[in-house]
Amino acid sequence: MERTYIMIKPDAIKRGLMGEIITRIEHHGYKITNAKMFNMTEEVLNEHYSHIMSRSFYPEIVAYMQGGPVLGMVVEGKRVIEGMRILMGATKYLEAAPGTIRGDYSFMDGENLIHGSDSAENAEIEIKRFFGKNA
Repeated sequence: MERTYIMIKPDAIKRGLMGEIITRIEHHGYKITNAKMFNMTEEVLNEHYSHIMSRSFYPEIVAYMQGGPVLGMVVEGKRVIEGMRILMGATKYLEAAPGTIRGDYSFMDGENLIHGSDSAENAEIEIKRFFGKNA
């Protein structure tokens, strides 16, 4: 069984979409095996977004991600990484198809509701980052 890391971001929580997003995940047959709410520290953000730290928009991402709590989840299922990437929709809201989480609920770039690991390797790194070595 494959697993991935999914994070519901502050904008989704502020807008009351957490339950809807969880429902969509579960209705696709995926199982949430671990979950916790927490606030992102700058240290963790710097590690998680190290690949874009040099970009001019990085301070905006830090402010956005520290704007409220997030819900981190370990989600399991058959081909869950690929399936969740499809379910989430394109990162840019105008490119996200209707029926996807971002296509149905996102309305601005920079606040895109949800994060999901893009590979099995990154899923394991992110799960360890947010849930510890024994997750």
